[in-house]
Amino acid sequence: MKLATIRTAGVTRAVRVETDAAVELGHADLRTLLSRPDWRAEAAAADGLRHDLAGLDYAPPVSSPEKIVCVGLNYRNHILEMGRQLPEHPTLFAKFPRAQVGAYDPVVLPAGSDAVDWEAELGVYIGAEVRHASLDEARAAIAGYTVVNDVTGRDFQYRSPQWLQGKTFEASTPVGPWLVTAEPGDAPLSAELSCTVDGELMQKADTGDLVFDPAALVAYISQIITLVPGDLIATGTPGGVGHARKPPRYLTEGSELVTRVEGIGECHNTLVRG
Repeated sequence: MKLATIRTAGVTRAVRVETDAAVELGHADLRTLLSRPDWRAEAAAADGLRHDLAGLDYAPPVSSPEKIVCVGLNYRNHILEMGRQLPEHPTLFAKFPRAQVGAYDPVVLPAGSDAVDWEAELGVYIGAEVRHASLDEARAAIAGYTVVNDVTGRDFQYRSPQWLQGKTFEASTPVGPWLVTAEPGDAPLSAELSCTVDGELMQKADTGDLVFDPAALVAYISQIITLVPGDLIATGTPGGVGHARKPPRYLTEGSELVTRVEGIGECHNTLVRG
């Protein structure tokens, strides 16, 4: 199933996206739905108000997640080609909910940053509360997948050893357009991940190349803090970012950013000044 949150008549509504319409699920957004004990069956059976697919205004699938946990240095080939050893543990940082924008919303260039970069990522949503999860429990807790671009102010990121200040600028991170559900016990997702800027391919990789796959990340993070329905994990980006190019290349006002995960969806965003 494809589940989304849309903006309509000044409010948001959780919907199931079908081939011919978006069907309301009876909740304001997906966080409320995912908190229900049998949310998959409820979402599949819902038969609420229907919306024409043309012109839908997609909000981030979960507008106010309790946590957005991000992962750095997590694509095997990219790490090896840089001459580094594979990490023993995930590198984690966080974003705040206000960093999110919808899949087709403008992305606001961070004020004061002259080095705004792209980072295409697979996003993982949590669908059950987990703490100290085994790998099997972690797989069962994955609600599904989405598309994320961890747009980053590199100059702010590297002002200190802590990356947060470059990673969570307001209205900078496209997420969506929907959550594609996973079933407990599914194998790790292997799909093409890509990013284009103004029509030029910048990043291309397979999510099967992740050092720490979604279940491993859920299990690891759950050792640190309880993960709850609606939490989002951004699993890391492959090579091809602008900062590593010679000379470096960055996003500017009017840049067209397309982020795609095969079988999941696409985000199309234009960069604007705040």
